[in-house]
Amino acid sequence: MAENLNTFAEFWPHYLRAHRDPRTRAVHYCGTVLGILLVLAAGVTGDWRYFVAAPLTGYAFAWFAHGVFEKNRPATFGHPLWSLYSDFRMLYLWLAGRLEPELQRSLR
Repeated sequence: MAENLNTFAEFWPHYLRAHRDPRTRAVHYCGTVLGILLVLAAGVTGDWRYFVAAPLTGYAFAWFAHGVFEKNRPATFGHPLWSLYSDFRMLYLWLAGRLEPELQRSLR
């Protein structure tokens, strides 16, 4: 199904449905924040290894959550850029206290 999505507007509800379990979202938030911190560490220290570790760490957290909690295939494989953007969007909406309405709309 995810491969037939042609716009981000179509993808976003699919992405949210794939993250129904709050544990999956929590692990995603940890991985995304850790990835951001590693990119910042790369910028501060100049050590390229932090930059390489950032996406590896973020994806490891996400893939773990999908395998353990959701039992589904991460959207990264079908739509990597939309998936990355959605990780940041989901984190932002959660921090802003605006994620729940988005989740409810995606389930309709």
